[in-house]
Amino acid sequence: MHRHGGLFMNVVVVYASRYGSTKGIAESIAARLRERGLEAEARSVDSNPDPGAYDAVVLGSAVYLGRWMKEAAEFAERNRAALASRPAWLFSSGPLTLKDGVTVDDPDVVPTDIASLRDAIHPRDHRVFFGALDPGKLGFAQRAMRMLPAARAVLPEGDFRDWDAIGAWADGIAAAVKDRTS
Repeated sequence: MHRHGGLFMNVVVVYASRYGSTKGIAESIAARLRERGLEAEARSVDSNPDPGAYDAVVLGSAVYLGRWMKEAAEFAERNRAALASRPAWLFSSGPLTLKDGVTVDDPDVVPTDIASLRDAIHPRDHRVFFGALDPGKLGFAQRAMRMLPAARAVLPEGDFRDWDAIGAWADGIAAAVKDRTS
C-alpha cells in the first residue's frame, strides 16, 4: 500500500451508467488502481459520494447523443470545488463504432459537455472509451429504434470496450497519484 503522511492514498471512481457498460469500466479502473497499491472504489453518482473525502477522483459517464448523462453532469457541477481542488480524471463511454478514419481521440467524438468540465475542474485528462450494447438491457424505444436498418449500423450489438486501453489509462492514473505523494 502507498502511504501518504501515514494515510493510504484513496481514489474514488464515480460513474453514471444506464445499462452497465460504464459501470464495468469504472469497476475495472478501480480494480487496476487497487492492484497498483491504492485504495480505490467504484461508486455510482446515484450514491452521491463526497469527492472531498478522497485524494483523487475519476469521473465517468455513458454518452448519449453526444452528451454525458444528466446525473454525471449534475454531480460534476454540484462537486465542482472539490473536483477542482484535487487530481481528477474524466472518461466517457459511448461510441460502439466509428466512421472510417475516425478514432476515439478525434475531437468530434468528445462529448459536448467536456469543454465546460475542463474549464470548471481542470482534469488531468479526459479519455473516450468504446462502450457495449446488450440489446436485452435496452428499453422499448431503443429496441424499436434498432429495428430500423440505419440504426443497426449505429447501434451494433456486442462489447467494444478496449480493456487494454482502459488498464493502461488506469496505470497512468496510479502512477500520477503515487508520484504526487512521494
